[in-house]
Amino acid sequence: MAVRGPKVRLWRWRRNPLKRRSDTVEAWVLLGTWLLTALAGVTAGLAAGRSVDAGLARERVEWTSVRGVLAERAPGGTGRETADAREQVWGTVHWTSPDAVRATGQVRVAPGAAAGTPVTVWTDPAGHLVSEPATPAEARFRAAAVGGLVGLSAAAVPFVAGRLLCVRLRRHGLDRWDAEWARFDPLSDHSTG
Repeated sequence: MAVRGPKVRLWRWRRNPLKRRSDTVEAWVLLGTWLLTALAGVTAGLAAGRSVDAGLARERVEWTSVRGVLAERAPGGTGRETADAREQVWGTVHWTSPDAVRATGQVRVAPGAAAGTPVTVWTDPAGHLVSEPATPAEARFRAAAVGGLVGLSAAAVPFVAGRLLCVRLRRHGLDRWDAEWARFDPLSDHSTG
């Protein structure tokens, strides 16, 4: 059983006659990896979050609600009330846009709703049917979620690259160590573990 001494922190940065050049290079690679990982993750996450938040805020300003009417009885609705009020079906709705153009589209309505039932529809500046814009709270949540995912994804690139470089440096260091050991002790066979 091997006996380990106390863990020495920041050993790669201390002066030591046994420290090799590859140890110093690995220390700098690790430092650079952590800095780039943090910088890339935070920068990309904040940029993506701000972009999503700005887009959703623009939708709240530009999209308008218009009162429409159900063109025909909605499918479903056998006369019994459903237990889940969130269940909805697609129904055809007519509405007049703010620039007096009559339009028709499909929106989600209550099952079995009668023809002529008033329905709120949302349109973009071009008059196309859109979904209801996200509330400020929903927008903050979406921006945070997208920013977090983009930040993690962006941070993964320098992190993985740095880890791969460190593995390669360690292999190179071990190969050099084996070569030096073979020069020092040519009679031993180190290839059999």
